[in-house]
Amino acid sequence: MRLICRFFLFFCFAFFTNVLFAQTEAKHYKIAVFSPIYLDSAFDGDTYKAGINNLPKSVLPGLDFYNGVMMAIDSLQQEGINAEVFVYDTKSASINSIIQKKELNDVSLIIASFTNRAEIKPLADFAFLKKIPLISSTYPNDIGIKNNPYFVILNSTLRAHCEELYKHLQKYYATGNIVMFRKKGVVEDLIQSFFAESAKTTAAIPLKIKTVELSDTFNTRNVLFALDSTKKNVVICGTINEVFGLHLVRALSASPDYISIAIGMPTWDGIKDLDKPDCKGVDIVYSTPYNFPKTDKLVNLFISNYKTKYAGRPSDMAFKGFEDMYHFTKILLAHDQNAINFLSEKSYKLFNDFDIRAVKSRTSNNIDYLENRKLYFIKKADGTIKSIN
Repeated sequence: MRLICRFFLFFCFAFFTNVLFAQTEAKHYKIAVFSPIYLDSAFDGDTYKAGINNLPKSVLPGLDFYNGVMMAIDSLQQEGINAEVFVYDTKSASINSIIQKKELNDVSLIIASFTNRAEIKPLADFAFLKKIPLISSTYPNDIGIKNNPYFVILNSTLRAHCEELYKHLQKYYATGNIVMFRKKGVVEDLIQSFFAESAKTTAAIPLKIKTVELSDTFNTRNVLFALDSTKKNVVICGTINEVFGLHLVRALSASPDYISIAIGMPTWDGIKDLDKPDCKGVDIVYSTPYNFPKTDKLVNLFISNYKTKYAGRPSDMAFKGFEDMYHFTKILLAHDQNAINFLSEKSYKLFNDFDIRAVKSRTSNNIDYLENRKLYFIKKADGTIKSIN
């Protein structure tokens, strides 16, 4: 076993880490994990330069993902799993240089936490060449990848969110006064087009959605002009811009005479200001592929174990690293070379359900990539979750 690592603040960083599980099964598997840890920003050679209380913010997401992966490795090792795991810091070496390494020639699974669009295609091309699953754990974008049935997007794309949100609105809010507020922009045009496509392809009665374009400096009066005081107003935020979305909810909160529900984009999952008093009284709904409820026993067990091991509280990235490493390693061992067809299997579920489906080209019947279509719809008010669908 080879282990090259540096320790500080109870964390283990690795430019390259090779972990060998117990040899208790017949076949030996290799798994590669890619995570952006930014070792170069924290170290000058072998000397830690960031200061004991000055851990670079750029390090934290990739580090937490790495910590979650390592905790999953601990759990798998206790089960006597036969696998060899290679962990690479993608900010200490380029993807193109890493994939030249000999140890990746016979790898069976790749798990990646991407933060840079440019990193995705070379690794996706490598996975296609080797005919092995590449699990993209964090980046919600296909970046135009085509004809690659081995590229798996867990953090669902914006198109998927809009398509599933349209169905959700049909099921629960079809009779309301539905208004989409948006700003000018390319992404906003995409969002509106996704809703328009859903209206054309739905087997049910299409929703009647009125679209209102606002400037960045819109006021409450601009919003109220499109609302109906006699009906429930279903207010869709047609942009991923967080400032616009927050401003929209504040406008609804300042207008209690109008019964309204705010429908947000997936970016709303991280807007803490939505829980503040100036957003009170507004029901908020948004979609997310990841749900780690504090009421879940397994979630709380993971939090406890993480605190014990790393003296800190895990972020969502730690949960994702743990879940993806454990779940997909178990799928690989259970189904070997056919694992790509069983990625949604619930036998090894931890925190979330996965519904991984093929996304086919719109001009042919070829599979462009695989995508998780399981979305949780969170409904909350005044900072408190009211329901999860």
